[in-house]
This record gives sequence, structure tokens and C-alpha cells, in this order.
Amino acid sequence: MPTTTDFKDYYAILGVSKTAKTEEIKRTYRKLARKYHPDLNPGDKDAETKFKELNEANEVLSDPEKRQKYDRFGQHWNHPGYTEAPPPSSSTNVGTTDFDQYGDFDSFINDLLGRTRGKTSTGGFDDFNGGFRSQAPAPDTEAVIALTFSEAFHGVQKRLQLDDETINVRIPAGAKPGSRIRLKGKGRPSPFSQQRGDLYLTIEVLTHPFYRFEGNNLVCDIPIRPDEAVLGAEISVPTPDGSVMMKVPKGVRSGQSLRLRGKGWTLPKGGRGDLFAKLQIVTPQDLSAIEQEYYEKIQANTSFNPRTQLEEIKL
Repeated sequence: MPTTTDFKDYYAILGVSKTAKTEEIKRTYRKLARKYHPDLNPGDKDAETKFKELNEANEVLSDPEKRQKYDRFGQHWNHPGYTEAPPPSSSTNVGTTDFDQYGDFDSFINDLLGRTRGKTSTGGFDDFNGGFRSQAPAPDTEAVIALTFSEAFHGVQKRLQLDDETINVRIPAGAKPGSRIRLKGKGRPSPFSQQRGDLYLTIEVLTHPFYRFEGNNLVCDIPIRPDEAVLGAEISVPTPDGSVMMKVPKGVRSGQSLRLRGKGWTLPKGGRGDLFAKLQIVTPQDLSAIEQEYYEKIQANTSFNPRTQLEEIKL
């Protein structure tokens, strides 16, 4: 049974208030987990310890049921013998139990010690497994694994440190942010049965300077000149496989997206998604003399007015 010195303030560990919403807790956890992830802090024991504390805090506070128990019972939240929080002045760490839920004293003792008793065909009771069996299943463990865009796209073998154990895990190609991988029997052991739960890894893909996700699509921004937007062009566009030539049709708008089929993200079941090139019209800042002359001629002779529809707008 933990003593008061074992208590960890999960809210303080994450740096959130006790009234924080679940989404704020998860968002803060993801940010801190990325900062202190062992892969990004090799050899830093303090960062490793902080990362473990963050995982533990998130596991409790992001689960509404666990968080409710934690808020009510404090350091005793996960002890099966408590149904009410112990008095603050208690120095023996013995909780107050609601006896009204038990039919007799034996039932209370069985529940406190984790005994499971079954009724026999003769009406008596037999103890299973020598009279002791954990009522709580082995807990599942949640953790975050940070991947670069390249690792997530191609797949990678990673080594994780869970407490004192090193776990090897293969991340398949096409892992996306927020996707989860289940490692059966690789979670922390139950303190009662010593059976191990499952380890669930949530994928965090580190920010890429060029590519990003929008829903299920891979997207990138492609700058084009005004003349390319007006007249059309054939331009080079980077893709995960290397550069390809893309045709820009005449009269495209800034912000318009062009689809490159089969040039996007690796799909878990094989094949490729699409890459969307979002066009950004970029005006030149330093014009040569001839460029200045021709832009002035265009301005003096054009009949195009992109603001015609604004003339009728009134309050």
C-alpha cells in the first residue's frame, strides 16, 4: 500500500489545472511527450524519467473513470480496498470502507483481499486458486512513440524503454499521426496477478518542413509565378519518391490544389494515396527593367477587374 510520500501530483506533472478538459490534457501531454521523448534526448536520464512520469500522468488523467477515482482518493485511487478517501489526518493509511455494500463481514474480507468464491452444486462455496484471485485485470499501458516523416512513411524498427525493459517494435510503413499499435502482453504487470496487460503505442509524426497531413491526404505548398498562373506552365514538384513534372492549367487561383495521383502517403494495406499540391501565387519583389516595363504595359491595358463583385457590398 503506498504511503503519502509516494503520491504524485499528475496535474502538476503535466502542468494543467484540476479543471482542465480532457482534450487540453491530451494536447499538453503530446507536446511534452515530444519534448522529453528518449529518441530526441539520447542518454538524458532526467528526460527519460520525465517521459515516464508524463505517460503515467496521461494514462490516469485522460481516462475519465481513472481521473474521477484519482480526484476522489488521491494516492489511494488505484487500491482495491478503498471506497472512500482516507481522512487527511490519518497516519496509518487505513481507508474508511462503505460496509453497506456487503452482505456480511466475510464478503468484505473477500473483496478486500481479492478473493473470488464460487457457489458449488451443493449450495456451498469453493475458493478458486487457493482462495485468492485478482479481481482486477492486468492493466493496459499507454505510450507515445515519435517518428520522423521518413520513418512513418517507410516503416522502421524501434527500441523502446518501458521501465527496466527494452522492447523491440516494428512500425509498418504508412503509420499516421494518432494511429495506435497494440503489443499484446507487453504492458506493465498487474500488482495482484503479475499478469501483463497490453502496450498501446500512439504514433506521433514529427513536423516536416514541406509535407503535412490534411485528413487522409498528404499536402504540400507549391509557389508559382503570376505569369505561370495566367498562362499555365509545367513545373517540377517534390514527392516522397522524388521530383515529378506537373502541368499547371491556365488561369489557376492562389490556394487551388492539384492532385498527383499515387504520389501521396503509403497505405497500410499496400498502394499509395494522393499528393495534393496547393498553389501559392508569389509576386516578384525585385523586377528587372524589362519586367517592370511589361508589368506596367499589362496594368495599363488590362480590362480584368477581380473586384467587380465587391462594388455592391454594403452594410
